[in-house]
Amino acid sequence: MSTPHNTDGLMKIGQLKKPYGIKGWLWVFSELDDREAIFDLKPWWIKTATGMKPLTVINWRQQGAGLVAQFEEIPDRNLAETMNGVPIWVTQDSLPEPEEDEYYWSDLVSMQVINEQGEYLGDIKELFETGAHAIMVVVPTSDSIDDEQRLIPWHKQTVADVDKQKNQLTVIWERDY
Repeated sequence: MSTPHNTDGLMKIGQLKKPYGIKGWLWVFSELDDREAIFDLKPWWIKTATGMKPLTVINWRQQGAGLVAQFEEIPDRNLAETMNGVPIWVTQDSLPEPEEDEYYWSDLVSMQVINEQGEYLGDIKELFETGAHAIMVVVPTSDSIDDEQRLIPWHKQTVADVDKQKNQLTVIWERDY
């Protein structure tokens, strides 16, 4: 296992939050649908002033509505106080393969978005969750049909096809929606 030099090739899975107790435990915010599955992914990486460093979970538990964890590299509350807000990363090859018709958002970012009429709408810049469903932020490029940014829902009624080989996503979405 090599040490990543930056966050390229890494996926953000969560964030460290405020300290919990005096022994270096921290609240952990998981960005996964199954929040506790964050502890199945290893190793964790954090960005420090001296580069990317591993973070080793030695103990964790559910605490009320949240999750708390203890780390080998964080022996006390003083050090834990400095970790609030630090993103948690994993290498993409440590993630399980998605099921058929499931995708990691990081695999969709930068895909070209084409509507059923064959018009190139732009590239996916990012996705975000609204509660009802995810939204794709599609930004124009020099080759897209216009200069409009679009917010397109990620939904089975909207996404017609995902072709990872062509790096294209086909949507049921008119240019003037």
